[in-house]
This record gives sequence, C-alpha cells and structure tokens, in this order.
Amino acid sequence: MRVLLIGANGYIGRFVADRLLADPAVQLTALGRGDDADVRFDLASGSPGALTRFLDAVHPGVVVNCAGATRGGARELTRHNTVAVATVCEALRRSGCGARLVQIGCSAEYGPSQPGSSTAEDAVPRPGGPYGVSKLAATELVLGSGLDAVVLRVFSPAGPGTPAGSPLGRLAEAMRRAMQSGDGELKLGGLGAQRDFVDVRDVARAVHAASLSAAQGVINIGSGRAVRLRDAAAVLARVAGYGGALHELDGPPGVLRTAVGHPRPDPDHAPPVAYPYPDGCGSWQQADVRTARDRLGWRPRIGLEESLADIWMEAACRI
Repeated sequence: MRVLLIGANGYIGRFVADRLLADPAVQLTALGRGDDADVRFDLASGSPGALTRFLDAVHPGVVVNCAGATRGGARELTRHNTVAVATVCEALRRSGCGARLVQIGCSAEYGPSQPGSSTAEDAVPRPGGPYGVSKLAATELVLGSGLDAVVLRVFSPAGPGTPAGSPLGRLAEAMRRAMQSGDGELKLGGLGAQRDFVDVRDVARAVHAASLSAAQGVINIGSGRAVRLRDAAAVLARVAGYGGALHELDGPPGVLRTAVGHPRPDPDHAPPVAYPYPDGCGSWQQADVRTARDRLGWRPRIGLEESLADIWMEAACRI
C-alpha cells in the first residue's frame, strides 16, 4: 500500500510516519513544506492542479493529512487549516488515483461541552475560537467532498514531542524552571479545566487503523476520560520529583483568558507561572470513543502518567 503523508514533520505527523514506516506493507511518501520532505509542496499556496499531477504520478492508495496550524490569526488559520484541505480534496477529486483520505481533525471543533458528558460524533459542533472554526470548516469540506474519507477528531494529544507552547508543555517548562532556580513554589493558573488526554503514539495507531479500514465520517480519538489539569500537574510533579508547593491561581474566567501568556510580575517573588488552555473549549471535554472501538478496532493503550513522564524527560533535558 502506497501512502502519501502530508505534514510528516508536525507533532502528530512524526509519530504517524514512524507508525506507517514500521508496517512492511506500506510504501511511504512524505509531502510538506520542509526541505526534508520527499516532495516540497505548500498546500496553502499550491494549486489543486499541481497536486493532482503529483497524485497521478505517485498513485497513492491512501492520503493522510496531518498538516495544519494551531496558532496565528484567523487568516493564517484559515489558509493552513481550511484552504489547504480544500486543495487536497479538489486534487483528489481530479486525480485518477482513487485514494482514500484520512484527515486529522480536532476536538476544538466541538467547542465547550456540558460538564460530566461524553461528546459523541453526532454532537452539534460549536467551536469557541478561530482555530476550531477553521478545523470544522475543513471537516465539512472533507465530508462533503464525495471522497472515500474519514476525519479523526483528536482530543488533547500528549506524550513525547508535546510542543512547549501547549498547556502540558507549559506546565513542564514552568516546573523545569522552578527546579532549576530552586523555587519552592510554582504558581499555576487555569487548573480547573478538564480535558481528555490521549497519547500521540495512540493517535498514530488510530491513523494507521483508519488507513486500513473502510470507515467513513467522523471518529473521535481520545481516552474517554476527562482529567482535571490540576491532577495532571500533580502527576507531573511526582514524575519530575518536584517537592515544592503547587499554588493554583484561581480567578474569573475572563481574567484567566486575559492573562494567558502574559503573567503579571510579582514585585516580591516571581516563580514561574503557567496559564493553560486558552482553547475556546470551556471547562470540560471528554470523548465518547465507542465509534473508534467499533469501527477501527482501536483503544488507547498508553496512560497519562507515561505520557507525562515522557513530556518531563524532554523538558528535563533542557536543564
């Protein structure tokens, strides 16, 4: 099976590439903007016709799209998350390769959920920010394309390679700096948020399974269990061996949103401060993962403690 992987150098794409390369039946070609891609192509600015010619030449059986942007303004997010997917869909429609499309979606497409609930694929999406809107628009393009396609809505990925700017990445970095400077306390904001963390290696397994399956539509990929961020921070402190105190900076949600990335200095003492989850998804997200189990034969295997230990190992190497 020849697979064309788009976005192989991204956070999820790197692990998808490793997983596919481990399958001796897969012939993998990587397409992306970087110099190390097998083929250089920018989906946000390249034409569908150019991509069609490449598809006809390579003739993949599966196209996996892990490319996209998680940061930036609405225009940039639209270009990289929506326009890029429109290019992929149009190129596949024009091509004679008949490839199956596996698109990586995101739980931000759903937006806030009712605390205590599990979000199933038939939930009405109400994204709370431009990132979720841009990803939802991409999903709608895929679903309306008429292609053999599946969208994997990934909840909160964690584990090795977690970006330093992500909520768990910021927690690990704040803890690293606290330990490096000998701070006996760590101030953290926004720890009341509860998210469904899923290890990025389990996400890669889901992509592999989706590539081989006939499943179509939207499929949630998560652990099926929401974890409060303050509990994740406590586990991270344990695996890091941090013996200091964790102080939670609570306040009105509006204050926390304003403070994200811009902590106010304390004139007397300024330990590291982390304000996670400015994602527009409210206080709660938890995936209903029964569809992934039933249609892909997929279940998460890696627990959050192992994911956090891997995040910490990478952060600790920066000391």
